Amino acid sequence: MIIKGTNRAGKAVESGSTEDVMGKPLPFALQRILVPVDFSTASKEALQYALTFSSAFGAEVVLVHVVQVFAVPPDLGYLAPELPMSQQDLIESAQVELRKLCDREMAPYGRWQVSVRAGVAWQEIVTAARESDADLIIIATQGHTGLKHVLLGSVAECVVRHAPCPVLVVRERERDFVQPSDSVQERAMG
Repeated sequence: MIIKGTNRAGKAVESGSTEDVMGKPLPFALQRILVPVDFSTASKEALQYALTFSSAFGAEVVLVHVVQVFAVPPDLGYLAPELPMSQQDLIESAQVELRKLCDREMAPYGRWQVSVRAGVAWQEIVTAARESDADLIIIATQGHTGLKHVLLGSVAECVVRHAPCPVLVVRERERDFVQPSDSVQERAMG
């Protein structure tokens, strides 16, 4: 994964450089990057951005997965007594999937941690950012519009509004400046 660009002098600049496009030291440092992961292709792409920034700044990556808690109002009516998977089953399943993702994608990148939380996704992401003292959140958005956006809302939008730190939103199907790793490319094609 490489962030590539050119400075004003036409000199190539790649990730790993702690200099800006003018060759001066960057005026900031990243120590901890939080990445919400829902195991979608878009969130794995956001992870690629985080890993690139992590290698450039030596930052720790914190992966967070949120198990959505759905409360049903009593006046809604009857629901089956047992849902197919309990909340604890969902949490355990997410932990297993996060570990697999880490084994595939993060092994070469020294510092990382994972967290599985239960609750309202955007609230848990913002809370996790505060608790971990994140310097940056890198989050994917599915780009829903119209009625789908109204019904589902936008986790990314709420995170941007309430985050305690800057947020980089990675949009699906947009021009990237980070080249995905081989394993992400293979999964996208197969």
